Formats: sequence, C-alpha cells, structure tokens
Amino acid sequence: MRTASRPATPVSYPADGGNRWRFATAEVPAPPGPGRLLRYRVAVERDIQNLPVSEFAAEVTRTLNDARGWTADGRLRLRRVAWGQPADFTIYLVTPGTRDELCQDRRDGYTSCRNGDRVVLNVARWVKGVPGYGASLTTYRQYMINHEVGHRLGHGHERCPGRGRPAPVMQQQTLGLHGCTANAMPSLDGERYTGPPGAYDDPVPPRERGRLG
Repeated sequence: MRTASRPATPVSYPADGGNRWRFATAEVPAPPGPGRLLRYRVAVERDIQNLPVSEFAAEVTRTLNDARGWTADGRLRLRRVAWGQPADFTIYLVTPGTRDELCQDRRDGYTSCRNGDRVVLNVARWVKGVPGYGASLTTYRQYMINHEVGHRLGHGHERCPGRGRPAPVMQQQTLGLHGCTANAMPSLDGERYTGPPGAYDDPVPPRERGRLG
C-alpha cells in the first residue's frame, strides 16, 4: 500500500536577513569545450529556510548549462566552483533587505541586480515570481538567473522587438513585457536573440512588508 508523499515545506524568509551564507559545492566535472572559462560560486542566505543550497545551486547550474543559454555559441563556459576557490563572480540568493545592501542602488526590496562581481537574486521573486508573467515559475527563475548573469557578462538592457514576439532575456521582464511574451533564454532557434538596446520607465512595485515567506 502506497503512502501519500508529504507536500514540500514552503520556503520562508524574513524581510531582512543577517548577511550570513550557506555555500554550494563545486560542479564536477567542468563543462567541456574550448571556450573561455568563467567560474562562479553560489550562496544562499542562512535566514532563507526550507531551500537547501544544493537544490538552489543545481537549478542555477542547469540553467547556465542549458543549450539555449549563454554558452550556446561555444565561446564561453561557465563552471560552478566551491567557496574558497578562485571565482569570477558569485550568485547570491538573498532576503529583500540584503538585496538592498548588496545591490547598493535604489532600495526597492523587490528586484534583483548585478553589482560588480555580485549577481544578487531576490528570494521574494524566486518564491513568488511576478504578477502577469504568463509563464511558469520555473521559467521566471531561469529568466532571473540568465538576466542578472547576462549583466555580469557585459550585456545591457534591451526592449521588446515587436508585439507577440518573445522578450529578450535582457529585457526587464520583472517590471513588464510591453507586448512581448515571457522568455528565459538568451538563444532561440540556435542563435542569440536580442532586442533594441534600452529600458522602459516602469515603476517598481511597493516594498513588501513583514515576514514574507
């Protein structure tokens, strides 16, 4: 007789964390190929509960190693390394308050960012996504990763190339799609997919209050 599996415990987190970290182990083996290798570390803020760093890191690595990702043309490789090993950037999953500390930009507690060698992903968006996105939470999470890592790779914001077309991954899809459809990947149909350079003047939703997860 089968026993019904228990539902997963929801991820929970406070509005403001303590800036303390759990670190992921290295990805083994390194992705093959001749492309330039960039190494990244993965960290989850300790105040985020019920999300093992190994689980988060695995999703990050699956996204970055995807055949439609930043490494699609073979000129770049991305490899996760352990904390303490040399790295080119670090991907953090953080509480909204720590997002503001690490990003050092407008203190909105809502968006994610890239600041130098920090790729900062807001756990509130990881858990809740955004209203009206029109795709699964998994797709939105892939978008978060690829968009902010894209900034670390030197890519700026882009705009929707036409109503009904997929949004470029460097469009600020968190704040609006502007007639495009949700898209999480840098490459489509085997080619890098882009839109016109620039950003929209979209308002950022109000800061969420209290214990958020």
